[in-house]
Amino acid sequence: MKKKKKKSGRILILIGVLLIAAALGKAAYNIWDGIRAGRESQEIAQQLLHEIPKDSDTEDAKPADTGEQDANADEEKNSEKITTVELDGTQYLGLLNIPSLDLQLPVMAEWNYENLRTAPCRYTGSVSDNNLVIAGHNYSGHFQDLKTLEHGDAVVLTTAAGEKISYTVDHIETLGAQEISTMITADNWELTLFTCTVGGKSRYAVRCIREKNT
Repeated sequence: MKKKKKKSGRILILIGVLLIAAALGKAAYNIWDGIRAGRESQEIAQQLLHEIPKDSDTEDAKPADTGEQDANADEEKNSEKITTVELDGTQYLGLLNIPSLDLQLPVMAEWNYENLRTAPCRYTGSVSDNNLVIAGHNYSGHFQDLKTLEHGDAVVLTTAAGEKISYTVDHIETLGAQEISTMITADNWELTLFTCTVGGKSRYAVRCIREKNT
C-alpha cells in the first residue's frame, strides 16, 4: 500500500514538473516572439520612411494602380482608400506613431493572423471615411502598452501618400472578444486601435478623434 502511494506521489510530482516546464517554455517563447516581432516591424518602418513621400511630395503621390480608370466619383474614392506602399510583396497602409509610448510601427493594409505576427494591420474602415480600425498583437514592441494611453495623448498616422493625419486619444474601453460589431460600428471616433488582453478573453480599444486641421 505504501509503495503504491509513493509511486502515485512521484507521478503527481512528475506531472507538476512537466506542467511548470511547459508554462516556462510558453512564457519564454512569447518573450522571444515579441522581441522578433518588434525587430521585424522596426526594420519595415525604416524602409517605409524611405518609400513614403515626404510632405513636399504629397501633391505628386498617387493611389495604387487599380487597372482601368474609374468613371464615377464613388469608384475614385474607393481607389483612393487603397493607396499603399509595397515592400517585398506586402502592401502597407502607412506608419503609425504614438509618441507617448515611443512607438513607430508599420501598418499592413490587409488583416490576417500571419500578418499580425509582423505588424499591426488595418482591420476595417479607412482614413477617408474616418472610421479606420487597426488591430495589433499585444507584443511588447507592438500594442502591449495601449492600455496605458490617456485622454489627449497624440496618435499620428502617416499614410502611404505621405499625408500626416493627427488624432488624439478620447478614451479606452474594454470589450468582450465577441463584441466585434461594437468595435467596428462606433461612429463617434475616426480611429480605433485595439489589441487582446492577457489571455485573449477581451480587447482593449483605444478610441481616437481626428484633429480638425488634418
